[in-house]
Amino acid sequence: MVNIKINGIECSVEEGTTILEAARANGIRIPTLCWLKDINEIGACRICVVEMTGARSLVASCMYPISKFDEGKNILTNSPSVLESRKMTLELLLSNHKKECLYCSRSGNCELQTLCQELGVKHEPAFDGVRNEYEIDDSAAHMTRDNEKCINCRRCIAACTNVQGIGVIGANYRGFKTSIGSPFDMDLADTACVSCGQCIAVCPTGALNEKDDTDKVWAALNDPDKVVVVQTAPAVRASIGEAFGYPMGTNVEGKMAAALRCLGFNAVFDTDFGADLTIMEEATELLDRVQNGGVLPMITSCSPGWIRYCEAYYPEMIPNLSSCKSPQQMNGAITKTYWAQKMGIDPQNIVSVSVMPCTAKKFEIGREDQSASGYPDLDISITTRELVKMINAAGLCFRELPDETFDSPLGIGTGAAVIFGATGGVMEAALRTAVWKLTGEDVNSPVEFKEVRGVEGVKTATYNVGGKEITVAVASGLKNASALLEKVKSGELNVTFIEIMACPGGCVNGGGQVIVPADVRNFTDIRAERAKALYGADESRPLRKSHESPDVKEVYEKFLGEPGSHKAHEILHTSYKASDLIK
Repeated sequence: MVNIKINGIECSVEEGTTILEAARANGIRIPTLCWLKDINEIGACRICVVEMTGARSLVASCMYPISKFDEGKNILTNSPSVLESRKMTLELLLSNHKKECLYCSRSGNCELQTLCQELGVKHEPAFDGVRNEYEIDDSAAHMTRDNEKCINCRRCIAACTNVQGIGVIGANYRGFKTSIGSPFDMDLADTACVSCGQCIAVCPTGALNEKDDTDKVWAALNDPDKVVVVQTAPAVRASIGEAFGYPMGTNVEGKMAAALRCLGFNAVFDTDFGADLTIMEEATELLDRVQNGGVLPMITSCSPGWIRYCEAYYPEMIPNLSSCKSPQQMNGAITKTYWAQKMGIDPQNIVSVSVMPCTAKKFEIGREDQSASGYPDLDISITTRELVKMINAAGLCFRELPDETFDSPLGIGTGAAVIFGATGGVMEAALRTAVWKLTGEDVNSPVEFKEVRGVEGVKTATYNVGGKEITVAVASGLKNASALLEKVKSGELNVTFIEIMACPGGCVNGGGQVIVPADVRNFTDIRAERAKALYGADESRPLRKSHESPDVKEVYEKFLGEPGSHKAHEILHTSYKASDLIK
């Protein structure tokens, strides 16, 4: 332990702790713009500088590890020289920044804007001169990039390279001309970007945003000739409340359903229903492969970011992918087939909308082999953030809305379905049904498989089921997925079933979720907090296994036949092909 002073207050910290972390542990917040714990520790923005006894200049608190040589030193986090330095840094950033705060999508939730307000930086530029101008890159299906709002913090690069292991963006040029972009300034759509949106989630400004499709939704809602239905993913209910003042990890499912109904949707469904269908098909497919010599290990196909990654970076693993559509696409397919037939509605008159924690869903809805009814399974996919925007635009007082339920039958889900939003959730849900199928025992079959829970990047577990040993693996974050797949390919790891989620921690940490500033992200595990809401919902559900759902049973009895049937394959399954973006 090292004894130091922070702003004159004596404290004792463990050697090796950075000044920034030591200050936070003692109730003092030091602002940052570039720093992301364990991901982007580069000391580039200089916002976190502090004054330190014996130092000849201000030091970056995020990069300075306290050692025994600092014993007794005093650190000032808010001295006049520190505040002046931070203010000048912000003014320099603003001199090369597109200042359209009134209508920027991040206004009110922009870390640069917040710091300018805190330090009294005026809107008028303190430094005049040349400002770099760039064209907006909106080539990708899921996002836009406006480099005139970029502050070169490199968080997006860190997320893409250090977290996802992809690296399709980086710093181009040098000095004042430095800009963040793709190699050779090519369009993002021409790279092997997987559309995960993790770069958007960590961007401190409005430089990166998902494609805003809310106008399409409003147009559909105002078209009297269209029946507009909506479905919401499990993870959305665990995040959207944060935008309305609820503590992180609060399940606001009831108010969310009410808000969607108030917006004018003709039917409000729950993607949980599609998740239960996914388990019925996936568990059947897994057992068929195990019993009949199919390609193993089988790998889940729920995450479109992972699917895009597999097609581009691991095309040799495509035969291992489950042919099941994602829950979003299954729900959309059933909506335009079974539900349309039941309600007597022509599927061409249905506009199917999804609310997802995921930006890759915007890409997924345009994939081939996703049109079971002859029309796209999904027409529009919006993020959690876009739904927040619509709720605010409609003037809805979210917290004052009564709790409502989803519409039946496509709005009823089991506990197994709701945990899809957390890493390990798809695996656990599949095991609940696979064990039942293998043993034929439902009452005594286990409900919880806690070994696959948790936010660790890679998890493995072995279960004895009906006299058979089944080893499973779970990975979240594509860099972790790559490490796992390499072990499988080399024969180091022998597994039967693998779950992969593109986003670290799963959908709860998706690229389309409510933005969490780095000051919170660095000191709170948002993945674990949001996952608690889903596991709590699971525990409270009367039915916790997908095959127990009476509505799922009805769909099979009256429409699909048996899980894995020819008709089920036509409607609920899809295909993949290698990407030509990597040669």
